[in-house]
Amino acid sequence: MFRRLFFCPALLFFCQCSSTPDLSIPSPSMTVRRADAISTAYTYSRLEWTPREQNRKHGRDSNGILVHTPDTTLSDHGFSNGWWKIGQVSRGMAYQWGGFDTPEEFLTSVAKGEAAGDISTALKRKLGDDGTSKEACGIDCSGFVSRCWRLSRPYSTKELPSICDRLGSWDELKPGDILLNDRHVLLFAKWAKSGASMYIYEAGPLPVWRVNAAEIQKDYLLERGYQPWRYRGIRD
Repeated sequence: MFRRLFFCPALLFFCQCSSTPDLSIPSPSMTVRRADAISTAYTYSRLEWTPREQNRKHGRDSNGILVHTPDTTLSDHGFSNGWWKIGQVSRGMAYQWGGFDTPEEFLTSVAKGEAAGDISTALKRKLGDDGTSKEACGIDCSGFVSRCWRLSRPYSTKELPSICDRLGSWDELKPGDILLNDRHVLLFAKWAKSGASMYIYEAGPLPVWRVNAAEIQKDYLLERGYQPWRYRGIRD
């Protein structure tokens, strides 16, 4: 698989980029323009924040829910791909299992000293919503797509098909559509020139636990059971 980070230059076709993007995102609505979905995704991926010691947590919260923030000490706890470092500017909202924060809500929570993110684990997948910590902040993959589509609540990966139509061909993909399997969802931005790979946004584990923009091979997605879907409320 070939995968790399990419940012503003690859997305100029879809959004008006700036060095200091507006942190606000559109409020919930019954419909969403494709351009707005991509603009929201861009805002999440470019969000900058500086973590402190209070934002790091590897242990149980006051309700007994185990939390692991995706900081650079994550590997000390049996995981990999931790990325944010105390005192250094970080880019992209941290992944949080069950998270649905707006960029402004995330920054407020970080300032309050909440745990900045909480990775997905086998235990959390088994617990579902009961594995979500109220003392952590961030966003997960389906919550991210739900925000990009201006939904009033987070739809899980299992729920997304109920508000979408499956596309008959990958060639039908347009900006703001999704690639979905039984565990993860990606937001499609556009095809790469070769046609063998595409640019996507995601909140997820690869390459790190954060909202990220990347190029990914179509074959890689096919091998992992991804299929193209379109939200019924999206418009050109």
